[in-house]
Amino acid sequence: MEKIDNLDKKILNILSKNARIPFKDVAAECSVSRAAIHQRVQRLIDSDVITGSGFDVNPKSLGYATCTYVGITLERGNMYKEVVKQLEKIPEVVESHFTTGPYTMLVKLYARDNEQLMHLLNEQLQEIPGVVATETLISLEQSIKREIPVHFNEDETE
Repeated sequence: MEKIDNLDKKILNILSKNARIPFKDVAAECSVSRAAIHQRVQRLIDSDVITGSGFDVNPKSLGYATCTYVGITLERGNMYKEVVKQLEKIPEVVESHFTTGPYTMLVKLYARDNEQLMHLLNEQLQEIPGVVATETLISLEQSIKREIPVHFNEDETE
């Protein structure tokens, strides 16, 4: 990964607060040209520092009322990649993590209601070869959602 300098950090800080801000506004705030911002952002994308840009859709607006985290225990840890391939086929699964601790994997999914959640658990997740146990945690409310902070020295200029 390429070295990130103070200007990159300042750009990342601005974009992490509002990814839709026009480059001309970022350029003005950073005291550089719009072309420089465009080149920097493209380099940050190419080097996987910026890994996405898009809109967050509120699942509730689409009828998904229940956010659930499922701890999955696998028969063997080396089955992880095969299980992920099966999880990718379930559209309600929005995140999957290979973890340490009591579970082999932690999955985040959305369900329209308890009936769909029960179907997802009993007839989809628990039917995946290698899954030996699941533990379900329902999120009652998301209190914090943010990007990791980007610290930069405001006095330092490029």
